[in-house]
Amino acid sequence: MGRVSQAQAEENRRRVVETASRLFRERGTQVSVADVMAAAGLTHGAFYKQFASKEALVDEVTAYAFAELAQRHSAGVDRSDGQRAAAQQSLIDTYLSVEHRDDPADGCPVAALATDIARDGGGDDARRVYAEGVAEFADFLDGPDQDGILRLCTLFGALVLSRATKGFPLSEDILAAAHAALTEPR
Repeated sequence: MGRVSQAQAEENRRRVVETASRLFRERGTQVSVADVMAAAGLTHGAFYKQFASKEALVDEVTAYAFAELAQRHSAGVDRSDGQRAAAQQSLIDTYLSVEHRDDPADGCPVAALATDIARDGGGDDARRVYAEGVAEFADFLDGPDQDGILRLCTLFGALVLSRATKGFPLSEDILAAAHAALTEPR
């Protein structure tokens, strides 16, 4: 079998990172390299041509997931004609939805990767990128009445608790209560 071109190698790497991003957010960083590669349609052996270790993959996936999140925030501001408060409201509505709760693979990396990063699911780079991503998300949520960190903690906590109680009425109650706390006048 011949060598792959540089362009094909870059495409393979992109596919592995995108696939791992979805799998890690859905099932955690304990997903095996073999499972990631199979889902990407590549051989297990091809992994080590692209990454030095699984830790290196986790580091890159964390950066990728937070870059994707930042792009979503920027697109939200664009869709809201530059009105940050309207973009924040739209984000809150989407974040605290049943659809987001039920789709961690395409969801927020803050909630999906938190426990894995806390348990050293990646290296120092993953922890640094995660912290920077959380800070950037909190900055996006800053508003005149509430601190962005408080808003982010409310979103994160509600989503995680709602996912953990999925299938019980409490799950939707948690989403609704957090939504009201973040959007209704006091």
